[in-house]
Amino acid sequence: MLHGIDPVFAVSGLAVGLLVGLTGVGGGSLMTPLLVLAFGVHPATAVGTDLLYAGLTKISGGAVHAYHGSVDWRITRRLAYGSVPAALLSLVLLAHLGSSSKTSGGIITTTLGIALIMTAVTLIFRKALLARLARLMDGASDRRIRIVTVALGAVLGVLVTISSVGAGAIGATILLTLYPRSPIVRIVGSDIAHAVPLTLIAGAGHWWLGSVDFHMLVSLLVGSIPGIMISSHFASRVPDRVLRPILAGTLAVVGGRLAF
Repeated sequence: MLHGIDPVFAVSGLAVGLLVGLTGVGGGSLMTPLLVLAFGVHPATAVGTDLLYAGLTKISGGAVHAYHGSVDWRITRRLAYGSVPAALLSLVLLAHLGSSSKTSGGIITTTLGIALIMTAVTLIFRKALLARLARLMDGASDRRIRIVTVALGAVLGVLVTISSVGAGAIGATILLTLYPRSPIVRIVGSDIAHAVPLTLIAGAGHWWLGSVDFHMLVSLLVGSIPGIMISSHFASRVPDRVLRPILAGTLAVVGGRLAF
């Protein structure tokens, strides 16, 4: 059953799974740069493989949230109205450039670096950003909120398809300010429910472009699934005020190296 599993990728998946379970940061923020920088995987292959990895791992989480009624399908639909067309257009761009070309590799690497820096800033200044965005959206009409949500979906569609990063920390933070009366659990559930089709569509597109390594995908899943389960059990015992700045600093450094 485990014949052909690469132990190096399995251990890497375990390490990323442990961090995801402890911090809640999306696997793309950790897995994709690890594959690119540590293992020299082509950026398109790293992103494509990670997108299918993310889609498969989020299905169970989305199903649980839906079962418990913690998904606001209105928010999910609004995000999808922007993200799905943006994801498809991004895939067309990558297909035009050639998924394994040097140009597409440069675009993916730069976008990945910028997305990681944005995630790091969101992690460090989350409270300040929430307060600032809340002031900007105070008293906004439902029409304006709908437009901003669709626009957010479009931005996430581009970021996720090109870099596999963005649907977690960035999306959830903005949604909290757009829908302040919604319970946090429904914001999280809606964000995860939206991430499932987005990552699967983007991942399928990369598969069509030939930029998915299924051997690597299976090896990563073998390690990451138990890693997430183990660390989620102990997450409440780890001081967030210690772990979050360290993680944010690491993402900022790695993002800077990729973007510049």
